[in-house]
Amino acid sequence: MDSALSIDSQVQKLEDKVKAASLPLDLLDKINTMLTILKISLKSGTGTIVNYEGISNYINWVLSLPFEKETQDNLDLTKTKQILDKNHYGLENVKNTILEYLSALILGMQNSSSKEVRAPVICLVGLAGTGKTTLAISIAEALGRKFERIPFGGMGDSLALRGQSRVFSDAEPGLIIKKLVSAQSKNPVILLDELDRVSEAARADIMGVLIELLDPEQNKSFTDHYIDYPFNLSHVLFVATVNNTTNISTAVLDRLEVIQMPSYTDEEKETIAKDYLFPKIKQETGISEIQLTIDKAIWPMIIRPLGYDSGTRGLERTLETMARRLSRKIVEGKLTKNADFVINAQNIKEFLPS
Repeated sequence: MDSALSIDSQVQKLEDKVKAASLPLDLLDKINTMLTILKISLKSGTGTIVNYEGISNYINWVLSLPFEKETQDNLDLTKTKQILDKNHYGLENVKNTILEYLSALILGMQNSSSKEVRAPVICLVGLAGTGKTTLAISIAEALGRKFERIPFGGMGDSLALRGQSRVFSDAEPGLIIKKLVSAQSKNPVILLDELDRVSEAARADIMGVLIELLDPEQNKSFTDHYIDYPFNLSHVLFVATVNNTTNISTAVLDRLEVIQMPSYTDEEKETIAKDYLFPKIKQETGISEIQLTIDKAIWPMIIRPLGYDSGTRGLERTLETMARRLSRKIVEGKLTKNADFVINAQNIKEFLPS
């Protein structure tokens, strides 16, 4: 009896939440019908806690969707350039191309009353560590939009994107819906990360979903199997990354604006390390700005300890190892905490990864 009363009160709370929500009318009718059937089944004794939990989970997911919520876009291209320059050294051709695409997007939004602008889907192509993901984050920061990332590496089922039907007991929404709920905005920047690394067995199905996601004529009514109601994705700005385009279907490539990421020279890496990576790493490991310095003469040994690397990921790991090893010496009392320390040719081997 107490259990039935408890479920009744929870159903009432659900009804109150639905009444307070702003939902499309046909979806609201669908949910109210579900609640009515649930109440009738509970009164007749045929309803179960399982039925309640299934309907409750569904309604809460729907109520969490940002049908009407969106962030205000920053349409200042000068600020956008400043953010790109602040976060990324060099890459002038890449940054200029991104600014051109964003200019077209900004102009379209300024001249459109519906805000449903056909934004180009930028696809950053390059080897690991060349800055693809951080560029996508910078685009979101520049536009003032929420940022979400969907990792495609190893994805083995298109249902991961589109969700599973509620006829299955363990059903849940796909990653597209989950990221929209996480962003609480219908116009986030969603990074489709490493599209070329999906499971070979599921590649065709996943590419099929991507065609729908990236096609402006189709993504206005993207339907997740769990939600079972079309959501308009035309406000979302998708950015994709791939290591290479070999495993991307032609139909998906046709919907992408490919930007090739160049490899960094040793001189560029040294500047990136000094001005971007090393200050951040020192701060994260609790080392003061002046507490640790690196002799200019040994940067080549740090940049190329194990041969050529097109990106900066290996360099960043090396600097992190060096900072941690100094931190350990300080904690163990082998170095004075407040003393300045210089890594030079005489002691570099103590700090480089083996």
